[in-house]
Amino acid sequence: MQSNKVESRKVAGPFQTRDDTTQTSPLGPERSASIALTRQSPPKFHHVSPWLRWAVDPLAALKLLVVPPVLYSIYTLFAPFLDPLSHQNPFASFFQISGYVDTSKPDDPRYAKSYHDLIFLAYHIVFFSCVRQFITINLSRPIAKYFGLKRESKIDRFGEQMYALVYFMVFGVYGYFVMSHLPTYWYRTQYFWIDYPHWNMNPDMKRYYLMQFSYWCQQLLVLLLGLEKPRKDYSKLVAHHIITLWLVGGSYILNCTYMGNAVYISMDIPDTLFAFSKLLNYIQWERAKMVSFVTFIGVWTYFRHYLNIVMLWSVLFESHLVPDFAKQWNHSQGVYMVSWLPLAIFASVFFLQILNLYWYYLMLRILVRAILTSKTEDERSEDEDDGEEAEVKKED
Repeated sequence: MQSNKVESRKVAGPFQTRDDTTQTSPLGPERSASIALTRQSPPKFHHVSPWLRWAVDPLAALKLLVVPPVLYSIYTLFAPFLDPLSHQNPFASFFQISGYVDTSKPDDPRYAKSYHDLIFLAYHIVFFSCVRQFITINLSRPIAKYFGLKRESKIDRFGEQMYALVYFMVFGVYGYFVMSHLPTYWYRTQYFWIDYPHWNMNPDMKRYYLMQFSYWCQQLLVLLLGLEKPRKDYSKLVAHHIITLWLVGGSYILNCTYMGNAVYISMDIPDTLFAFSKLLNYIQWERAKMVSFVTFIGVWTYFRHYLNIVMLWSVLFESHLVPDFAKQWNHSQGVYMVSWLPLAIFASVFFLQILNLYWYYLMLRILVRAILTSKTEDERSEDEDDGEEAEVKKED
């Protein structure tokens, strides 16, 4: 006779979920019958200030996003009558890159840094908030329920990983496209330094850089507002986001954009497979998730470690290729490669590598345990159990 008693759900790492009510196979559990939801709507985040409502409500964010294009259109229609001498639409900076270099060729437009970049950044922080909340609330929840996920915590995690998959897949491809038009393709690291400074960017490079910066600013906001339930490595995630923002902002300001593009690619492509593996785990596609996980380990090893080590080697042994005139701190010429700057770059990428090694160690433990014992436990995700056990107790 089957028991109706529901035992607490246990999480066996980011690549295997296990429910005590299910039969387990060597690769993991079969699909389980989850406890019915008691709430159908997403969390409302009442603790968020009304001034930050756009960060949690996709409709509020969309309303803000519509305003600049509307004002841009109105100005375009009426400016010729009100100010015939005006050639610059003041609302263009919200969603168009600025800083056009007048001396660039018409068939090869170039853009430099501009104070208007701050407006572009602010607008796209709202943009990514809108996209994130739309995917996690409106798009992913029906898909999660279609695949049998019923617990609120699992549905939330599913949405987070779906947003990560979309972002990293799009910008992994975009970053590859940008690099394919640079002399640094594929990781010809000597060109990080030759012809420095790289201040005159093509349109795709500048747009790519600013949107990456906007994304990571928005991700830090997600952590600070508590939009994602903290994991055990919360402090390491915050450190990772801060280092990434420093690398993005610092490389942009100091005209080291070629190296910055290479660092982004080394992060975005493996993160795409990581998010995909997590999604397969949540819907319990056992064989597919194991294949995806093993592939992910290989891709992560190459991009997050081998290529990072290649870049660290370049900082130590190729930074002397910087032109002599650029080995000074001169804002008017856009050069900043003083003697200590390569060491600062090395320290930043090296610390990022230390964090990557920590996560690599956890992933290899999961892989070895899965091969030897068919059991996987991930300490990062143990905190998910607590929330789910609380849900069970409430429903009991």
